Amino acid sequence: MQEKRKLVPEEERIMAGVLFSPADPELKAIKLRCHNLNLDYNRLYEHEEEKRQEILTRILGGRGEHCFMQGPIFFHYGQHTTIGDYFFANFNFTVQDDAPVTIGEHCQFGPNVTIVTPNHPMVAEERTCILDKGGNPKGLCYARPVHIGDNCWFGANVVVCPGVTIGNGCVIGAGSVVTKDIPDNSFAAGVPCRVVREITERDSMRHRPELLGGCIVP
Repeated sequence: MQEKRKLVPEEERIMAGVLFSPADPELKAIKLRCHNLNLDYNRLYEHEEEKRQEILTRILGGRGEHCFMQGPIFFHYGQHTTIGDYFFANFNFTVQDDAPVTIGEHCQFGPNVTIVTPNHPMVAEERTCILDKGGNPKGLCYARPVHIGDNCWFGANVVVCPGVTIGNGCVIGAGSVVTKDIPDNSFAAGVPCRVVREITERDSMRHRPELLGGCIVP
């Protein structure tokens, strides 16, 4: 089990869900380390599996077995992301994990999936300057965690926004922008993403003999 790391002060503010300074030197050091590891991963050939897995171990806060990311990958902090067993991500997987990102088991993501946790003030002047607790003017933002359940499939170009929870067994259609929670076993799609319907037994490949080609659904 991975040893729990002590949070730096601005990280504690992130986890508390309050305004923090992304330019804080300690946070910048964490991000720089992760960004460099992203580059190390992205320089490797796909068959260099052992080296890739070693880098993922250094990037992520935790991961299960059989975790494959096609690459290139782009994690912001890395150590704020936890991924379960049997995970697959296609090209250009991007995770801006200021706040924690949790992904369950047996998830499959298409190309260009992006998960975002930070958010900024709506008022323009406040994006430029808010006084911190010491009265110092700074550019501050806040972040909300993202939770993705087990057995989810995301189509290409899905964007998951801050604070969203996606339940188990969900399918998110290509190009969707997920701004609100999605309940278990839902097919959801659109901009913004909305639940289209529940996924049921009628969706089984058993009912698509023209596609089975001799294969058998257990």
